[in-house]
Amino acid sequence: MIRSLRVRALTIAWIMFSLVVSASSVANELRKGDEAMFKSFSMELAGRTLTVEVGRVAKQANGAAFMHYGDTVVLSTATASDKPRDGIDFFPLSVEYEEKLYSVGKIPGGFTKREGKASENATLTSRVIDRPMRPLFPKDYRNDVTLDNIVMSVDPECSPELTAMLGSAIATCISDIPFDGPCAMTQVGLIDGEFIINPTSAQKKVSDLALTVASTREKVIMIEAGAKEVPEQTMINAIFKAHEVNQEIIKFIDRIVAECGKEKHTYESCAIPDELFAAIKEIVPPAEMEEAVFTDEKQKREENIRQITERLEEAFAENEEWLPLIGQAVYQYQKKTVRKMILKDHKRPDGRRIDEIRPLAAEIDILPRVHGSGMFTRGQTQILNACTLAPLSEAQRLDGLDENETTKRYMHHYNFPSFSVGETKPSRGPGRREIGHGALAERALVPVLPSEEEFPYAIRTVSETMESNGSTSQASICASTLSLMAAGVPIRKPVAGISCGLVTGATDDDYIVLTDIQGLEDFFGDMDFKVAGTHDGITAIQMDIKIHGLTRQIVEEAIRRTKEAREYILTEVMEKCIAAPRDHVNKYAPKIVQIQIDPQKIGDVVGQRGKTINAIIERTGVQIDITDEGSVSICGVDQHGMDEAKKMIKTIATDFEAGQIFEGTVVSIKEFGAFVEFAPGKEGMVHISKISDHRINKVEDVLTLGDKVKVICLGKDKMGRMSFSIKDVPEEA
Repeated sequence: MIRSLRVRALTIAWIMFSLVVSASSVANELRKGDEAMFKSFSMELAGRTLTVEVGRVAKQANGAAFMHYGDTVVLSTATASDKPRDGIDFFPLSVEYEEKLYSVGKIPGGFTKREGKASENATLTSRVIDRPMRPLFPKDYRNDVTLDNIVMSVDPECSPELTAMLGSAIATCISDIPFDGPCAMTQVGLIDGEFIINPTSAQKKVSDLALTVASTREKVIMIEAGAKEVPEQTMINAIFKAHEVNQEIIKFIDRIVAECGKEKHTYESCAIPDELFAAIKEIVPPAEMEEAVFTDEKQKREENIRQITERLEEAFAENEEWLPLIGQAVYQYQKKTVRKMILKDHKRPDGRRIDEIRPLAAEIDILPRVHGSGMFTRGQTQILNACTLAPLSEAQRLDGLDENETTKRYMHHYNFPSFSVGETKPSRGPGRREIGHGALAERALVPVLPSEEEFPYAIRTVSETMESNGSTSQASICASTLSLMAAGVPIRKPVAGISCGLVTGATDDDYIVLTDIQGLEDFFGDMDFKVAGTHDGITAIQMDIKIHGLTRQIVEEAIRRTKEAREYILTEVMEKCIAAPRDHVNKYAPKIVQIQIDPQKIGDVVGQRGKTINAIIERTGVQIDITDEGSVSICGVDQHGMDEAKKMIKTIATDFEAGQIFEGTVVSIKEFGAFVEFAPGKEGMVHISKISDHRINKVEDVLTLGDKVKVICLGKDKMGRMSFSIKDVPEEA
């Protein structure tokens, strides 16, 4: 019986063991199956490993790339709608760059503890991704496309922005969305004269160059740069160094597409029928369209086009298919006309030469009560800029992913009201365009700003667009320079900006570069190449194009043209308006005095829970900022109050020695003497015997609360308290 039970128990145990083994095997097989369902690709990029996983996550997107660069992880997806959006005449592309604070081990601030509005860096990164991608989609594609990039982990050694740029390109290339890629992006730094490919966060902080270049297989398609007066030839070399690296990345993307790429889907073309163009030309011959657009007055040209559009709408009133297309057809007719005039006839719509700048004007002190103001006019583009100075405590705090970028001392804000283009629409706050233009001007001017030690101010400039007809961002740079110099900000050199355009023909050699493009040439041209800098070098570049890239020849000519134009603007216009920064700040600007104290005395100056420093601020009406290194900034508009605050802080931060003379207030009276406060939170005792030359019975006979008295330090008494004397103060004191 017992043996039978043992056999039965062993049998059950064996069955259970078999089931466990079987389950484990199944689990392992499932795990192996999951691994087989996604593919991983790797390459070495600037000494770090770039890994792309396809098919691991986000499988319902049209294309998805799980990007790993070092320990930086970004999920990039590309998604398109099934059908085109009705009633639009543009390609509806949305690019998102989402910074998740968990990626750097932070919990968001605020009540909800969620990520909120996109940061400025996120907005600018979205723009940088958009600019090289957009030209590679079909021009007649009207399906909504969203490129989403979620930053999930950040390695300071590996840029999440660059990882997202590459991820968007890869996700789109392997998707079924029509796209004429691949394209690739590379960042370049410059340290001690050496180019650094994809610099780390720490390297970016000391680099003389922050350059991002996107390329197709043969050409450069996007340039974004900030620089510390980098010479033109060095900038060109850096651009094409990045272009070389991009070619290696493109080979890597080709390998991914070969294994994982989907067949591109067909789509409903929204191109204008040739029959409609032919019918329009019969009513409005090319010569008439040339006459309509050939004017330097924007309003006149728009009125001419409006009248032509009305005639065509009347002519095709019975054609329900053509009627909705007339607006877009007229636009394209204008575009073809302008491009032909420029490329074949070398005629610009406003009659200028190919390399001629529009009429220029510069003024300062337009706004009497602001700290500094300047206005710059280029043709029908006009920017009025105001400069505001404040203590360093007013610097912008940044809550982003880069631990090296926590504050921003210089802020440039750009506004584009609807009246500047003769339109009416409500203001909804700054959009991506406003943020982008402001950031470009900011990047152009930061290299020439004085250091905090030289000029201990936070600085804000605001560019108000008074009138717009092309290149407002570059006019904003010129106006800001004028405003800063008028405000007495000791910038090292003035900065000017100018934009070049491009019209191309059938071949790479058939092109014309235009200096100082107006709005029409921007709309209908192939390029907006913005360059800002000083006499000695480039401080910022931003290049937008609508074609599939630029040759080295075109890039070099555009940089040469902008150099010539920049020199002219600086020498002949801006420096004749104001040759150098004023040697003092505006009378309405706050004044700042800086002193240095022993860092160990900071606690004494601040006091318990800020009691001491708040008392100084209340008494003197100043603003006080103290750094961890003991640098104290005293800011105010009343010189007497600033001097008083300075005196108080020095008194508190100084080790007392016998013989020092102070002025203070009687704050307490005792039988044995009086306590005198000579600085907020700092008191010393005057013994009754040290109050007067003659014997007194009561302290109250000589002193009352609130009396102002001069005392001399006698050192410390037996109890370790500071001891003072009134009677021993020298008469000359």
